[in-house]
Amino acid sequence: MKIGLNLPPQLHVYGGFFIYSFCMGSLFPRIPDIRNAMGVEEGALGLALIGSAVGTLISLTFFGGLIERIGHRRVILFSIPSLALCYAIAVLAPSPLALFLLLVPTGLLIGVIEIVLNLEADRTEHALGRRIMNRSHGFWSIGFFTSGLIGAFIAQTGLSPQIHLALMVPIVVVGVTLVLGRFQPAAHRVGGSDDAGPRLARPSLAIMMLVAITLSAMVLEGAGGDWSAIYMRDMFAVEPFLAGFAVAIGAGTQALTRFFADGFVERYNPVLVARTLLSVLGIGAISVFLAPNAIVALTGFALMGVGTSAIFPLAMSAAAQRTDRPAAVNVAALAQISFVAFLLGPPLLGFVAQHFGIQWAFGAGIPLVALSIFAAGALSPRPSMIV
Repeated sequence: MKIGLNLPPQLHVYGGFFIYSFCMGSLFPRIPDIRNAMGVEEGALGLALIGSAVGTLISLTFFGGLIERIGHRRVILFSIPSLALCYAIAVLAPSPLALFLLLVPTGLLIGVIEIVLNLEADRTEHALGRRIMNRSHGFWSIGFFTSGLIGAFIAQTGLSPQIHLALMVPIVVVGVTLVLGRFQPAAHRVGGSDDAGPRLARPSLAIMMLVAITLSAMVLEGAGGDWSAIYMRDMFAVEPFLAGFAVAIGAGTQALTRFFADGFVERYNPVLVARTLLSVLGIGAISVFLAPNAIVALTGFALMGVGTSAIFPLAMSAAAQRTDRPAAVNVAALAQISFVAFLLGPPLLGFVAQHFGIQWAFGAGIPLVALSIFAAGALSPRPSMIV
């Protein structure tokens, strides 16, 4: 007997994005405490955080066919609670090497959840006849903002990250049961290719163009998650709550923007929307890089949240709608590189921060914004612009 709320299909998708990001967002406000407990610098901590990227790359590359065989419902009901449990175990790590190894399983789970939720969002919006992709990712941002804000409050109380992440596990289990207990996968897109794809989700030239569009947004969004709390503590000596709030504020403005982005995309066009948002992202990154005080820095993080809001959803929609290969393969190929950039790029920026200053974790991403603005033409619906 299935238990849980009987919701419209799009609300199941929204709920899945929210709970998934709620799991992820619990870790990042506690990164300063994890660093201090281990007594390491940014470079060593960055290497440890690469564990998630390694696991994500493996699952995005090889698990697409397995996901289809198991079924989206079983995958999502198992993966999200398991992600919360894996994070709770990972923060028990006594050293960077142990943290790296314990984060690999979180990456494996992140990869399969990414594939399932983005495919479900695309198929559901096709069935409904209206866009829900940006709003779906808006709920991802709300989940990240919520857990980031909760994490900021908990950090201020002095509760250890180990107890904090352990408490998240039963909360996530209850949330998944209520919101996804009656979830049913959407039908495949009519006209799309449903043939089995290759085991290795190799990116085509068209997908690589979409990767170039998402690169700056993914790297700077990831940098905000990994380093914003440490940035605020090291640069301005703020209280733990304000350091954690820096993680949350970008997700908050990102969520707000995503709720309006679908309407703007329909009214104008994806290229114009993307280039406008990427320009805002660049202004935000420059503001953080040059910030003279905490207020300017927080404003920069807020602008970065606006700028990153719709870039990845726009690219995901473009990848899922291509008919040259199965949708699952194109989605996996884009996510494989873009999402690993989200997880791998920011930890590597830890070495830059360690040698040149924590502000360079954000300054190094500014040239990527220019690249993304240039590549944004690939989002054009006109056939002449599709590679």
